[in-house]
Amino acid sequence: MPAVLSTLNTSALTTLGATIATAFGIQAACAAVAIPLQTEKFYDLSGAATFISCTLVSLYYPHLRAKAPLPNILTFHPRQLVMSGFAVLWAGRLGSFLFQRIHKAGSDTRFDEIKKKPASFAGAWFLQGVWVSLTALPVYAVNAIPRSAQPALGPRDALAAALWLGAFGFEVVADRQKSAWRAKKDKKEHEEKFITSGLWSISRHPNYVGEVSLWGAQFFAAYSTLSQPSIAGSLFPRWMALATVASPVLEYALIRFVSGVPLLEKSGDEKFGNDPKWKEYKR
Repeated sequence: MPAVLSTLNTSALTTLGATIATAFGIQAACAAVAIPLQTEKFYDLSGAATFISCTLVSLYYPHLRAKAPLPNILTFHPRQLVMSGFAVLWAGRLGSFLFQRIHKAGSDTRFDEIKKKPASFAGAWFLQGVWVSLTALPVYAVNAIPRSAQPALGPRDALAAALWLGAFGFEVVADRQKSAWRAKKDKKEHEEKFITSGLWSISRHPNYVGEVSLWGAQFFAAYSTLSQPSIAGSLFPRWMALATVASPVLEYALIRFVSGVPLLEKSGDEKFGNDPKWKEYKR
């Protein structure tokens, strides 16, 4: 039995390692093209593609390594299919949404300066590899567990799925509300300086609330699985279950302190800082 457990443990860790290596490999390849061209136009799209690619690698790597025929996707455990499907759905929607936005705008102001500096621009691609690796860590870890070792589905899985769907819906509705608001503004149908209707009336960043929450749901599902006695200490180290909390924590930290809220709040203050309505909205 110890030899079997050791083999399974190595297999799970090897699959997880290969998945993370894939994330950095794809980002390195994209950086090799983007840095000489000084373009950021496919940065977000490549991030989404990397999420999807890594999700597939986390499922199929054992078969690829063994050079065995790839199994039908439906042969994986329902938990793996649900968590993977959620990750692919989120990445596909966000990637296409951001790509359309930068295609329309022509550029991403976040990269105006750093894309001219090869080292700094390379760092941005490296950080995207870190982001992909840690954000979807709950999904990759669960996918690395063989179907035969997966615990039976239970109420926690259902709760995690419900939380994810609610959070995803929250994010989608928020994005669509703002897109509709901006389209009406472009058509001169209103003169509002900033959106305060719909979900934006209860939060200045409802889309971010949804994004952090849905990865919190993925963490909940993964923790419930990885902390099982049959997995913790055998298929994965005991600390792996808790390590997956890096997903929602990283999402929150990036959004709250780095690339999300600070940039938007700074822009809003510069545009509307003296507007009483903006000051009231921020309270």
